[in-house]
Amino acid sequence: MKRVCMTALLWFLLLFFIHPANADTFGCLACHSTMKGKVKAEKALVDVHVDSERYAQSVHGGMDCTECHQKFGSNPHQPQDDGDISGDVAALAKNISGKAEVDPVAMAACLGCHDDVYGLWQQSIHGMNIIEKGQADGAACTDCHGSPHYITPATEPSSLVNRNNVVKSCGECHEKESIAEKYNLGTHILERYYESFHGKKYVLGHQNVPTCVDCHRSHDIKKWDDPESPVLWDNRTVTCGKCHEGATKKFVTSVTHKPIGKDNPVPYYFEKGLIVLLLGTFLFIVSHVVLETFSEIRDRFFRKRKEE
Repeated sequence: MKRVCMTALLWFLLLFFIHPANADTFGCLACHSTMKGKVKAEKALVDVHVDSERYAQSVHGGMDCTECHQKFGSNPHQPQDDGDISGDVAALAKNISGKAEVDPVAMAACLGCHDDVYGLWQQSIHGMNIIEKGQADGAACTDCHGSPHYITPATEPSSLVNRNNVVKSCGECHEKESIAEKYNLGTHILERYYESFHGKKYVLGHQNVPTCVDCHRSHDIKKWDDPESPVLWDNRTVTCGKCHEGATKKFVTSVTHKPIGKDNPVPYYFEKGLIVLLLGTFLFIVSHVVLETFSEIRDRFFRKRKEE
């Protein structure tokens, strides 16, 4: 009993003083930092463990748990009345309930601090896919930023939206064949990006090379044929012109995610031509070296013996 009390006191000092958080947060983490595994809640399994150290270092480390988990009060096993939840959050939670089956209020609570960003997201292709079409595979905050308990600033290397990680984060959804086929997005988008001039520079670590969000934007991504989309054909000269001054319509047609094949024959056959040219060059060099070597052997041995 004494050991348990000392452990609880240690957690209180660590979380309340070293990593400032209020008493409610301490009460939640006192259990959830030691709990392991997943429990069945509603229609999904929920990981009940929260790493208190990572949480304290996240951008939400100083917040009270109930600021997001508004359905729960000081007694976490006794849900609050719906009247205690702000009207805007409650309305949004209802609209995204198909996406957040366990606690839509917690996901909608981002609206309280990030109302401007949430406004953009609701009008984006990702937001409308969830709110208007009720699709659970649409991208919401946690799909891009990760668990709200461990979100770090975009400038941190650990952030999922850091420019060194953002391409991979987008690929978590866009590389799934099921999603690509369902929404007719095309397959191997990241592979084609990495094969492009931009992608090769990105892999080499260039900091000014464009990533997904530089061309498509982030929270307010529109469908490519939307008049407000930055990758609409009529808007691409402006989008590309941010880096390539004076970009023309002929120039921007080279930047695409279209599969290299029958629908996009110019880069396809150009690539094949370069491969033939490269192999032909190597074949010529190897043949030349072999013939030169044979000539040297012939002059040194066969002709010398003939003369003797």
